[in-house]
Amino acid sequence: MEFIATENPDVMRIKPQVFGDERGYFMETFRKELFSQAGIDGNFVQDNQSSSGLFTLRGLHYQVKHTQGKLMRVVRGEIFDVAVDLRKNSAYFGRWVGAYLSADNKEQLWVPPGFAHGFLTLSERADVIYKTTDYYDRENERCIRWNDLDLAIDWPIPENKQPIISEKDAAGVLFADAEVFE
Repeated sequence: MEFIATENPDVMRIKPQVFGDERGYFMETFRKELFSQAGIDGNFVQDNQSSSGLFTLRGLHYQVKHTQGKLMRVVRGEIFDVAVDLRKNSAYFGRWVGAYLSADNKEQLWVPPGFAHGFLTLSERADVIYKTTDYYDRENERCIRWNDLDLAIDWPIPENKQPIISEKDAAGVLFADAEVFE
């Protein structure tokens, strides 16, 4: 596995070593000792899976208590995955990192606790599997508006398209009004 720092060194892209032959392929997607050596010491407690259609946008979600680190992976299709640093004392506070994850590139993205997270589906269908370091907690979940001008996330949405978003995500708060981490 190769661990690649993004523009925010706490957010990592993970490239697996893929062994392929005429039967298909094999790869490790998680190995605790390698992740620990790369500085990712999350104790994963929950696995989630979502399936989304083209131009579905999910996020930007986070939890103010029971904060979750997320290890994101796509098993069908392609997404543009985004992490926004909400740690007030971070040099990267309020800045976002984006990565293209797909079933073809087999890369993963580590989104540490203290970040808002969201993704945009770029294929007809995308199936996303991710591990979390804490359990989902609806009471402490928060959402920041995906198109907040202060964040200026460069979502790869064609000019003539509107993303498909949930009512909950449409009601997200502005970054300036969001609860953040000290």
